Amino acid sequence: MARVKMFLSGLMAVTALATAQQAAAEPVQVHTDYKVSLVGFPVASAKFVTEVDGKSYKISGDMRSSAFSDLFSRVRGNASVSGTVTADKLQASDFLVSYTSGKKKHRTAVKFVNGDVRSATNEPESKTKADDWVPLLEAHLRAVLDPLSGLLFPAGTAVCPRSLPIFDGESRATLHLTPIGVRPYRTKGFKGDAIVCGVRFEPNSGYRKNSSGIKYLKGIKGMEVWFAKHESLGLYGPVYAKVPTKIGKVIVAATRIGG
Repeated sequence: MARVKMFLSGLMAVTALATAQQAAAEPVQVHTDYKVSLVGFPVASAKFVTEVDGKSYKISGDMRSSAFSDLFSRVRGNASVSGTVTADKLQASDFLVSYTSGKKKHRTAVKFVNGDVRSATNEPESKTKADDWVPLLEAHLRAVLDPLSGLLFPAGTAVCPRSLPIFDGESRATLHLTPIGVRPYRTKGFKGDAIVCGVRFEPNSGYRKNSSGIKYLKGIKGMEVWFAKHESLGLYGPVYAKVPTKIGKVIVAATRIGG
Protein backbone atom coordinates (compact mmCIF):
# COMPACT_ATOMS: atom_id res chain seq x y z
CA MET A 1 0.00 0.00 0.00
CA ALA A 2 2.84 2.38 0.87
CA ARG A 3 4.40 1.74 -2.55
CA VAL A 4 1.11 2.63 -4.30
CA LYS A 5 0.88 5.81 -2.24
CA MET A 6 4.44 6.80 -3.08
CA PHE A 7 3.80 6.16 -6.79
CA LEU A 8 0.60 8.23 -6.77
CA SER A 9 2.19 11.08 -4.84
CA GLY A 10 5.06 11.19 -7.29
CA LEU A 11 2.75 10.84 -10.28
CA MET A 12 0.46 13.60 -9.16
CA ALA A 13 3.42 15.78 -8.54
CA VAL A 14 4.59 15.16 -12.11
CA THR A 15 1.12 15.56 -13.62
CA ALA A 16 0.26 18.91 -12.05
CA LEU A 17 0.94 21.43 -14.85
CA ALA A 18 -0.78 24.82 -14.40
CA THR A 19 -0.89 28.07 -12.41
CA ALA A 20 -0.42 31.59 -11.89
CA GLN A 21 0.74 35.11 -12.31
CA GLN A 22 1.08 37.00 -9.05
CA ALA A 23 -0.34 40.09 -10.65
CA ALA A 24 -3.20 38.44 -12.52
CA ALA A 25 -6.01 40.96 -12.86
CA GLU A 26 -8.76 38.33 -13.18
CA PRO A 27 -9.18 34.74 -12.02
CA VAL A 28 -7.53 32.27 -14.38
CA GLN A 29 -8.47 28.65 -15.01
CA VAL A 30 -6.32 26.10 -16.86
CA HIS A 31 -7.16 22.49 -17.80
CA THR A 32 -4.42 19.92 -18.35
CA ASP A 33 -4.70 16.30 -19.45
CA TYR A 34 -2.03 13.61 -19.21
CA LYS A 35 -1.51 10.05 -20.31
CA VAL A 36 0.72 7.52 -18.60
CA SER A 37 2.25 4.61 -20.48
CA LEU A 38 4.50 1.68 -19.61
CA VAL A 39 6.64 0.25 -22.43
CA GLY A 40 4.18 1.80 -24.86
CA PHE A 41 0.98 0.47 -23.25
CA PRO A 42 -1.48 2.97 -21.70
CA VAL A 43 -1.71 2.41 -17.94
CA ALA A 44 -3.33 5.59 -16.59
CA SER A 45 -4.73 9.01 -17.40
CA ALA A 46 -5.05 12.21 -15.38
CA LYS A 47 -7.00 15.46 -15.66
CA PHE A 48 -6.28 18.61 -13.66
CA VAL A 49 -7.88 22.02 -13.26
CA THR A 50 -5.95 24.93 -11.81
CA GLU A 51 -7.69 28.09 -10.65
CA VAL A 52 -5.70 31.22 -9.80
CA ASP A 53 -7.10 34.39 -8.30
CA GLY A 54 -4.41 36.97 -7.64
CA LYS A 55 -1.94 35.33 -5.27
CA SER A 56 -4.24 32.43 -4.36
CA TYR A 57 -4.30 29.15 -6.22
CA LYS A 58 -6.18 25.85 -6.18
CA ILE A 59 -5.38 22.69 -8.12
CA SER A 60 -7.73 19.72 -8.29
CA GLY A 61 -7.59 16.60 -10.38
CA ASP A 62 -8.20 12.92 -10.72
CA MET A 63 -6.29 9.93 -12.02
CA ARG A 64 -7.44 6.49 -13.03
CA SER A 65 -5.80 3.39 -14.33
CA SER A 66 -6.57 2.19 -17.85
CA ALA A 67 -8.45 -0.95 -18.84
CA PHE A 68 -5.08 -2.58 -19.52
CA SER A 69 -3.71 -1.98 -16.02
CA ASP A 70 -7.09 -2.74 -14.41
CA LEU A 71 -6.34 -6.37 -15.24
CA PHE A 72 -3.84 -6.25 -12.36
CA SER A 73 -5.31 -3.77 -9.89
CA ARG A 74 -7.82 -0.99 -10.47
CA VAL A 75 -6.59 2.35 -9.15
CA ARG A 76 -8.67 5.51 -8.81
CA GLY A 77 -7.48 8.66 -7.12
CA ASN A 78 -8.13 12.37 -6.71
CA ALA A 79 -6.13 15.18 -5.20
CA SER A 80 -6.41 18.85 -4.43
CA VAL A 81 -4.19 21.57 -3.04
CA SER A 82 -4.69 25.25 -2.30
CA GLY A 83 -2.31 27.97 -1.19
CA THR A 84 -0.41 31.09 -2.15
CA VAL A 85 1.78 31.98 -5.11
CA THR A 86 5.03 33.51 -3.84
CA ALA A 87 7.99 34.96 -5.71
CA ASP A 88 9.79 31.63 -6.21
CA LYS A 89 7.30 28.82 -5.48
CA LEU A 90 3.74 27.77 -4.82
CA GLN A 91 3.24 27.51 -1.06
CA ALA A 92 0.46 25.13 -0.05
CA SER A 93 -1.92 25.58 2.86
CA ASP A 94 -4.12 22.48 2.41
CA PHE A 95 -3.29 19.25 0.57
CA LEU A 96 -5.61 16.27 0.16
CA VAL A 97 -5.23 13.00 -1.74
CA SER A 98 -7.45 9.93 -1.67
CA TYR A 99 -7.35 6.77 -3.73
CA THR A 100 -8.54 3.22 -4.00
CA SER A 101 -6.36 0.32 -5.12
CA GLY A 102 -8.42 -2.78 -5.62
CA LYS A 103 -10.52 -3.03 -2.45
CA LYS A 104 -8.17 -0.91 -0.37
CA LYS A 105 -8.82 2.77 0.31
CA HIS A 106 -6.51 5.50 1.58
CA ARG A 107 -6.89 9.19 2.42
CA THR A 108 -4.20 11.70 3.37
CA ALA A 109 -4.73 15.31 4.48
CA VAL A 110 -1.97 17.80 5.30
CA LYS A 111 -2.21 21.38 6.58
CA PHE A 112 0.72 23.76 6.08
CA VAL A 113 1.47 27.14 7.64
CA ASN A 114 4.16 29.21 5.92
CA GLY A 115 5.71 26.05 4.50
CA ASP A 116 5.73 24.15 7.80
CA VAL A 117 3.54 21.10 8.44
CA ARG A 118 0.86 21.94 11.01
CA SER A 119 -0.93 18.56 10.87
CA ALA A 120 -1.00 15.36 8.82
CA THR A 121 -3.57 12.59 8.96
CA ASN A 122 -3.65 9.24 7.18
CA GLU A 123 -6.68 6.97 7.00
CA PRO A 124 -6.25 4.18 7.78
CA GLU A 125 -3.29 4.81 10.05
CA SER A 126 -0.43 2.34 10.14
CA LYS A 127 -1.01 0.12 13.17
CA THR A 128 2.64 -0.79 13.66
CA LYS A 129 5.97 0.42 12.34
CA ALA A 130 8.56 -2.03 11.09
CA ASP A 131 11.88 -2.38 12.86
CA ASP A 132 13.62 -0.66 9.95
CA TRP A 133 11.26 2.34 10.00
CA VAL A 134 13.06 5.70 9.82
CA PRO A 135 10.93 8.06 11.94
CA LEU A 136 10.04 11.56 10.81
CA LEU A 137 12.24 14.28 12.23
CA GLU A 138 10.74 17.54 13.38
CA ALA A 139 13.24 19.44 11.26
CA HIS A 140 11.98 17.56 8.17
CA LEU A 141 8.50 19.05 8.64
CA ARG A 142 9.69 22.64 8.17
CA ALA A 143 10.00 24.54 4.89
CA VAL A 144 8.55 21.73 2.78
CA LEU A 145 6.49 21.47 -0.39
CA ASP A 146 3.47 19.34 -1.22
CA PRO A 147 3.85 16.69 -3.96
CA LEU A 148 1.20 18.26 -6.21
CA SER A 149 2.20 21.92 -6.64
CA GLY A 150 5.82 21.49 -5.52
CA LEU A 151 6.96 21.05 -9.14
CA LEU A 152 5.54 24.36 -10.38
CA PHE A 153 7.83 27.40 -10.64
CA PRO A 154 7.04 31.05 -11.35
CA ALA A 155 8.88 32.42 -14.39
CA GLY A 156 12.14 34.15 -13.52
CA THR A 157 13.19 31.53 -10.98
CA ALA A 158 15.55 28.61 -11.52
CA VAL A 159 13.90 25.42 -12.74
CA CYS A 160 17.01 23.29 -12.39
CA PRO A 161 19.37 23.01 -10.62
CA ARG A 162 17.07 22.96 -7.63
CA SER A 163 16.39 20.69 -4.63
CA LEU A 164 12.77 20.19 -3.64
CA PRO A 165 11.87 19.07 -0.08
CA ILE A 166 8.63 17.09 -0.52
CA PHE A 167 6.29 15.87 2.23
CA ASP A 168 3.40 13.60 1.18
CA GLY A 169 1.70 13.22 4.56
CA GLU A 170 3.84 10.35 5.78
CA SER A 171 7.27 10.48 4.13
CA ARG A 172 9.78 13.28 3.63
CA ALA A 173 12.05 13.12 0.58
CA THR A 174 14.16 15.48 -1.50
CA LEU A 175 14.05 15.61 -5.29
CA HIS A 176 17.31 16.89 -6.74
CA LEU A 177 16.93 18.47 -10.19
CA THR A 178 19.98 18.91 -12.42
CA PRO A 179 20.04 20.54 -15.87
CA ILE A 180 20.32 18.34 -18.96
CA GLY A 181 19.36 20.68 -21.77
CA VAL A 182 16.48 22.12 -23.79
CA ARG A 183 14.28 20.11 -26.14
CA PRO A 184 11.21 20.90 -28.27
CA TYR A 185 7.82 19.72 -27.05
CA ARG A 186 4.47 19.86 -28.78
CA THR A 187 0.96 18.94 -27.66
CA LYS A 188 -2.55 20.32 -28.04
CA GLY A 189 -2.41 23.91 -26.79
CA PHE A 190 1.40 24.13 -26.59
CA LYS A 191 4.36 24.21 -28.94
CA GLY A 192 7.79 25.34 -27.78
CA ASP A 193 10.93 24.49 -25.86
CA ALA A 194 11.07 22.53 -22.62
CA ILE A 195 13.79 22.62 -19.97
CA VAL A 196 14.97 19.07 -19.29
CA CYS A 197 16.04 18.18 -15.75
CA GLY A 198 17.53 14.97 -14.45
CA VAL A 199 15.94 13.82 -11.18
CA ARG A 200 17.52 12.06 -8.22
CA PHE A 201 15.40 10.76 -5.34
CA GLU A 202 16.71 11.05 -1.77
CA PRO A 203 14.59 9.63 1.08
CA ASN A 204 14.93 11.59 4.32
CA SER A 205 12.54 10.18 6.93
CA GLY A 206 9.20 8.46 7.33
CA TYR A 207 10.08 5.35 5.32
CA ARG A 208 11.30 1.76 5.66
CA LYS A 209 15.06 1.58 5.24
CA ASN A 210 14.93 -1.95 3.80
CA SER A 211 12.02 -1.31 1.45
CA SER A 212 12.83 -2.65 -2.02
CA GLY A 213 10.87 0.24 -3.55
CA ILE A 214 12.90 2.84 -1.66
CA LYS A 215 16.16 1.15 -2.56
CA TYR A 216 15.18 1.12 -6.21
CA LEU A 217 14.18 4.80 -6.22
CA LYS A 218 17.46 5.74 -4.54
CA GLY A 219 19.50 3.97 -7.19
CA ILE A 220 17.44 4.81 -10.23
CA LYS A 221 19.27 6.50 -13.12
CA GLY A 222 17.90 8.18 -16.20
CA MET A 223 14.83 9.76 -14.59
CA GLU A 224 13.84 13.04 -16.29
CA VAL A 225 11.20 15.75 -16.01
CA TRP A 226 10.64 18.34 -18.76
CA PHE A 227 9.32 21.77 -17.81
CA ALA A 228 7.64 24.19 -20.20
CA LYS A 229 6.45 27.74 -19.70
CA HIS A 230 2.80 28.61 -20.02
CA GLU A 231 3.20 32.01 -21.67
CA SER A 232 -0.13 33.51 -20.61
CA LEU A 233 0.39 32.52 -16.98
CA GLY A 234 4.14 32.99 -16.59
CA LEU A 235 4.75 29.64 -14.91
CA TYR A 236 6.94 26.61 -15.61
CA GLY A 237 5.39 23.21 -15.05
CA PRO A 238 6.08 19.58 -16.06
CA VAL A 239 4.87 18.47 -19.49
CA TYR A 240 6.80 15.21 -19.80
CA ALA A 241 8.48 12.73 -17.47
CA LYS A 242 10.48 9.55 -18.00
CA VAL A 243 10.90 7.06 -15.16
CA PRO A 244 12.86 3.83 -15.80
CA THR A 245 11.47 0.78 -14.00
CA LYS A 246 12.50 -2.86 -13.75
CA ILE A 247 10.09 -3.81 -16.54
CA GLY A 248 10.41 -0.76 -18.79
CA LYS A 249 10.02 3.01 -18.96
CA VAL A 250 7.03 4.84 -17.50
CA ILE A 251 6.24 7.90 -19.63
CA VAL A 252 3.98 10.71 -18.43
CA ALA A 253 3.08 13.14 -21.20
CA ALA A 254 0.78 16.17 -21.37
CA THR A 255 -1.81 15.68 -24.11
CA ARG A 256 -3.65 19.00 -23.70
CA ILE A 257 -2.95 22.36 -22.10
CA GLY A 258 -5.60 25.05 -22.29
CA GLY A 259 -8.38 27.10 -20.77
